[in-house]
Amino acid sequence: MAQATGNQALRRRVDLWGVVALGLGTAMGVSIFSALGAAAKMAGPGLLLAVLIAAIPMGFIAVAYAFMGSVLPTSGASYEWPRRFLHPAVGFGVSWLRIAGNAGALVILALVLTRYLSMLIPVPVKPTMFAAFLLLLIANLIGVGVAANVQKLMMAGLLVLFAVFCACGAASGQWQSAHLEPLLPHGWAGVVAAVPLLINLFYGIESATELGDEIADSRKTVGTGILLSIGTAVLVYLAVAGTSLGLVGATVLGESPAPIVDAAKLAMGPYGTPLVVFAAVLAIAKSMNAIFMVFSRSLFAMGRSGALPPAFAKVHPRWNSPHVACIAVFALAVGGLLLPTELTFLFLAINVPILIKYFCICLSARVVLKTQPQLCDGFSLSRNTVLTSAVIGAVMTVLILIIGFDSDWRPYALLAGWSVLGAIVYLARRRHEAS
Repeated sequence: MAQATGNQALRRRVDLWGVVALGLGTAMGVSIFSALGAAAKMAGPGLLLAVLIAAIPMGFIAVAYAFMGSVLPTSGASYEWPRRFLHPAVGFGVSWLRIAGNAGALVILALVLTRYLSMLIPVPVKPTMFAAFLLLLIANLIGVGVAANVQKLMMAGLLVLFAVFCACGAASGQWQSAHLEPLLPHGWAGVVAAVPLLINLFYGIESATELGDEIADSRKTVGTGILLSIGTAVLVYLAVAGTSLGLVGATVLGESPAPIVDAAKLAMGPYGTPLVVFAAVLAIAKSMNAIFMVFSRSLFAMGRSGALPPAFAKVHPRWNSPHVACIAVFALAVGGLLLPTELTFLFLAINVPILIKYFCICLSARVVLKTQPQLCDGFSLSRNTVLTSAVIGAVMTVLILIIGFDSDWRPYALLAGWSVLGAIVYLARRRHEAS
């Protein structure tokens, strides 16, 4: 497997806690502030069981990621692995879809971040979004070490705020175990219906694998980091959901437009709203930072392989960052500011590229296990365990995609049109290379 050399080389500066912070930072974003209410409406207190069930698909997918990230680390992994082990066109297609998804995600997150900030102080929407993108660019240009440290600090701050919320809820005298009864008011059907909403809570938990060239000692770091990320996410979600349910009950939680805010007000009075707003801002900001890092490495990998112009693979001689790719991500995000804010519903399609990516990574892991079984030597799980997990993960992603299509076909149509444009770009690049 070719490695970057010369001005394309990146330094290994991301440690175990950087892997955990990046995974949690991507997954633990705005969804926790919105999904709990809708899930409570469907499942009642059974949403606690739904959280556990929602983690299962990501668990199988994470095994495939842990294996590939440990034995074949590379930057832009979700592009490189399908390109090398399935087909170059597949790798390009996955990354092309993720360009739309990542750009849309950055715009949506910046918009939501601005709206949360506005609960405390009035801020202009688009200038604030631009400032957020500029800060992300600066942090990522200076280098992955700085960006990863920023991620760790924001992650630590968020966990502290959630801990304060749960502790205050338990000590307030307002938490009532009666609010958790009956556990299944709508039966298991309600729990199952809530699962698709809560799967979003775990998307991106594997994000650190996209920085493969910059992870120190990937054999020991990647698998452990992903496992810790999933375990921590489950515990945090259960703690926040359990505290919120016990404070206000499933009925109120399900009807509230800001469920955690309402629960925090009951537990902390006037301090509840600022705490939750600050927690939301931290959660959204670290998700944006994680997406920015991953997005830029994907463009870097595409430039390194020739799928995009070679300029995307340049590394800054002083900061050791893929500066051209970072600037391109910034430009795409700023371009999203030209869209009217009422059109942001179009970016609901961001989950579809994620699921297609997961499917292709699971297939890539299966190909590697079949053709290079010796790579499992020294890996913590057996070849059969990894192979079975990859197959189950691939099947589950297909099922989730089918469920999503039944719910709303429009994002699929939107991405189909974007894919046609991508096919034109891919064929044009192939012709350019051949000439």
